[in-house]
Amino acid sequence: MKDVSFELNRKIWPLLIFFVLVLQIMDPSKIWMTLFVGLAGVFTLSYFWTRSLQRQLHLKREMRFGWSHVGDPIQERFYLNNWGRFPASWLAVRDHSNLAGYEASTVTSISGNDNRHWYKRGICIRRGLYTLGPTIIETGDPFGIFKTTIEYTLTTNMMVLPPVFNLPMIEVAPGGRIGEGRQVMKSMTETVSAAGVRKYLPGDSLRNIHWPTTVRKGDFYVRVFESTPASDQWIFLDLNRHVHVGEGDQATQEIGIILAASLTDRGLQNGKAVGLVANGRDLIWHPPLLEETQKWKILRSLASAQLGSIPLHDLLERTRSSMNSSNSVIIITSDIQGEWFDPLIQLTFQGVVPTVLLIDQPAFGGEGNVQDIERRLIDLGVRYYLIGPDFIDTAKAQQKDTMRDRWREIYERKVPWGSVT
Repeated sequence: MKDVSFELNRKIWPLLIFFVLVLQIMDPSKIWMTLFVGLAGVFTLSYFWTRSLQRQLHLKREMRFGWSHVGDPIQERFYLNNWGRFPASWLAVRDHSNLAGYEASTVTSISGNDNRHWYKRGICIRRGLYTLGPTIIETGDPFGIFKTTIEYTLTTNMMVLPPVFNLPMIEVAPGGRIGEGRQVMKSMTETVSAAGVRKYLPGDSLRNIHWPTTVRKGDFYVRVFESTPASDQWIFLDLNRHVHVGEGDQATQEIGIILAASLTDRGLQNGKAVGLVANGRDLIWHPPLLEETQKWKILRSLASAQLGSIPLHDLLERTRSSMNSSNSVIIITSDIQGEWFDPLIQLTFQGVVPTVLLIDQPAFGGEGNVQDIERRLIDLGVRYYLIGPDFIDTAKAQQKDTMRDRWREIYERKVPWGSVT
């Protein structure tokens, strides 16, 4: 879908032609007539030239990936066709995408009855939901008298997920006593027996389709397998705007989101049912599940998460009744005032085993100190980790080779191109 417009770029030209015509009428002369014919001829030629470009220029824009992680490459391909005889000696392609750190605008030219293509590449530098497009072409005749604008109004969404790192230095305290834990009824791996069936969801393995139920109900159903006993992991991410400091990649909320994404990925890979609760602008609530789709649900929520106003202690109080002794609770916060400590004590009385990832707010430019809250955590016997500014840098350095392999995999795999315009 496209909108086109046509405008007179040099408004002095009609006045100039009219003035020369008046001079010819008042004082007929071969000079005035020659000048009039020349100006009128250029004006007419420019008009039809620009009209031809308006009708015969066509742009096609394609992208290769519908979603990426922070740090992943983005690649687009542009096709420009000119099906008319008139060349476009100047042509500006203006990209109105809002993808952070990415710019696809360019200036080019194209001959008559010609086509060309080019690539634009960039790096996803910030999580979020972005829009690619609309795209606008501006061109006109070589004299600059007329200008035409062709706007391709179609857009497509681009989801940039938070990065996921290996965090071998963090060990989550297991829930319950050794050997205990309830049966997790939804598992990503097949075991001896199936617990039942449910409707097919995008991302489910086609191997698990239960054909008798599918035929009977006229819709796809998959088998749900039991897993070995395991404790659920609840991740509580504190996104209260009053406890976060810093900007960009060094903002404490971004560190917290990276930690939540990485621990979600690791927990699911280790066969744990993982859930996420976050007190952002919109409450994020994903109960623990062990499914292939759970990771992407959580990462999508984290990609668009914004700071909110609900304190962490209120969030823990509201959800305390949902916890039991077989749960592991991971609290990620930069709140060093410690108002959330009383709900934490109540959770330990319920038999819940917590692990606290305490983001060192003063190290990121905040005020106060973390020693008091550290002492209280030690006295309570809670496993905790103090997260400083160099923590994520260390994780990135450890995964440098892994990221290089991931880039190679992305470029080499046969991912189809999807149309943007």
